[in-house]
Amino acid sequence: MALEMRDRCERCETGALPADGPALICSYECTFCVACAEAMGQVCPNCGGELVARPRRVAGGA
Repeated sequence: MALEMRDRCERCETGALPADGPALICSYECTFCVACAEAMGQVCPNCGGELVARPRRVAGGA
C-alpha cells in the first residue's frame, strides 16, 4: 500500500503541495505545509500525533 500524497494542507488549504515538495504528515497521513506544521508545534490537530517530514516522490517514479 503506497503512501497517499495529498496535494493540499489540511489547515490552510492554500496552494498545492507537490509530491516532490516539502510537507509534514502524521501516522494517519494527515498532511500539512511546513508553515502550518511549525505553527501547530509539529503536532497533528486531528489525532495528537507527531508531524514528521513526508518522503518526497520523484516525478515518474513507481
